[in-house]
Amino acid sequence: MEACVAASEPVIKVAALCGSPRKASFHRGLITSAIQLCRESIKGMYIEYVDIEPLPFMNPDLEAGGTFPPVVEAFRQKILEADSILFASPEYNCSVTPLLKNAIDWATRPPSVLADKSVAIISTGALGGRSAQLHLRQIGIYDLHFINKPEFALNTFDPPRKFDSDGNLIDPEAKEKLKEVLLSLQTLTLRLNRNMY
Repeated sequence: MEACVAASEPVIKVAALCGSPRKASFHRGLITSAIQLCRESIKGMYIEYVDIEPLPFMNPDLEAGGTFPPVVEAFRQKILEADSILFASPEYNCSVTPLLKNAIDWATRPPSVLADKSVAIISTGALGGRSAQLHLRQIGIYDLHFINKPEFALNTFDPPRKFDSDGNLIDPEAKEKLKEVLLSLQTLTLRLNRNMY
């Protein structure tokens, strides 16, 4: 999945993490749509999809000698270089997925590379993944700054169809709401990093 550049020299770097391992995941589709929206209509924002599936299960024993496994170090470096984070999280048993929680656990190992990042959460499901969003806010309460509005919790069981057969977001209203989320993330990031310009 390629990154997007809406301006020749992007100001804000966003790391997008998908909590679903499914190939045609709606959440991957949301990230793809966010990248497209960034390219087409949001200046000064760069979104990069960061694959978290290769990360091993978090285990302090893997930090032998005070170093992280290479795949973990590469992931942490991507997060460190980002100004903000976009979580695309389904809801599993009223919480986030093990895949996403594992990535967060690796990112917050000392020294945390998530500290003071601005964050937006996008999700889908019968109730739009609201329980997952709430739990994710609890998990990140000490490290992260979440946007408050607008919320993107898309009910995919409510007609008309929101995604095509390849998992791409096709609903115009949902795309507009997603754009609002990205603009809100941009605003919060700039407010937290006033020296970016």
